[in-house]
Amino acid sequence: MYDYVIIGAGIIGLTIALELKKREPGSSVCVLEKEADVAAHASGRNSGVLHAGFYYSANSLKARFTKEGNQAMRAYCLKHGLRLNECGKLVVAKDLTELAGLEELKRRAEINGVELVWMDEDEIAAIDPNARTFRKALYSPTTASVDPVEVCQMLKHDNMAKGVAFHFYTQYRKHRGDLVFTNNGTYKCKYLINAAGLYADRIAHDYGFGREYTIIPFKGMYLKYTKNKTDVRTNIYPVPNLGNPFLGVHYTKTVDGSIKLGPTAIPAFWRENYSGFHGFSLKEFIQIAGYEAKLFITNSFHFRRLALEEMRKYIKTYFIRLGRSMVHRIDPQGFGHYLRPGIRAQLLHKASMELVQDFVIEGDHRSMHVLNAVSPAFTCSMPFAVYVVDHIMEQRGGALS
Repeated sequence: MYDYVIIGAGIIGLTIALELKKREPGSSVCVLEKEADVAAHASGRNSGVLHAGFYYSANSLKARFTKEGNQAMRAYCLKHGLRLNECGKLVVAKDLTELAGLEELKRRAEINGVELVWMDEDEIAAIDPNARTFRKALYSPTTASVDPVEVCQMLKHDNMAKGVAFHFYTQYRKHRGDLVFTNNGTYKCKYLINAAGLYADRIAHDYGFGREYTIIPFKGMYLKYTKNKTDVRTNIYPVPNLGNPFLGVHYTKTVDGSIKLGPTAIPAFWRENYSGFHGFSLKEFIQIAGYEAKLFITNSFHFRRLALEEMRKYIKTYFIRLGRSMVHRIDPQGFGHYLRPGIRAQLLHKASMELVQDFVIEGDHRSMHVLNAVSPAFTCSMPFAVYVVDHIMEQRGGALS
């Protein structure tokens, strides 16, 4: 009998486990993971960027957790000697129409208490002489890069040192009462925490939660710039469309100083649709393709335009052309291979057919379900774990009183 069983060894499951042991050092905690190790999916395949927190509206959980999470993750990396590239970020405009978007980002940064600095073209040149903008840009000095797999491995070892048990190759099948049935035995627990990412909705439905939601997967791919590490010095982002949760194609400086361009946000047709028929599920294909067809027909949140635009990014020359608009010069022949793709687990509200842009959790005195932990979930993970455990303690306290 475990006090807590966590499903999913991504960044959310790992930070929740650590927070539980911090609150209740004597509690027994185990993490069930269907893969061979931690961070096999989104947590190990994301950009590695620690966001600053200026994209999000002030009343959102994202705004609350991104600033705190940036500080907490930087501190964790420094404490444990993990690599940290404090390279900053420029948000650039391509024309007059995008200056209003920069103004809105600056307004949000001020409300959220995040440092974001106006820069003219001369000041931009001092940060990155290759960055190209229309008149001015915004600079985020607290944006940084980490190696997400390295961070998750440290969190695993940190958890293990505190007594957390990990069971790999262990996939959730069903539950009955306090019993959790897997392909690798049965586990008994007082409390279950669902941090299963792409499959979080399925498990939540099994417990009677999140019935109004389903996961729609989006594939993110990056191109590596293999010519050198110097043509781009900082993260360079376009002005985003704040009406959807994707930030657009941008340049990322990785923790080792490498340059990559991306990501895409291509609608995927099954949950682990990484390449070819890897992870293919006919049941998932029918369900997800059905929802995507409905989104295409109704054009909810301009899905039709988004889908068609994203599909064009499979054309490498077009993808590179998007990146060329943000810099003065880049060698189109300098881009090499596509890096390992990631799948974003994006929650869809089935009745409104709208993408849910903020964190969503649901639970009771027996289980808690992380239904939506989308970007920047990696940055937000530590304060978000505090938030989740606060809710768990509140639910359990209410049940015990």
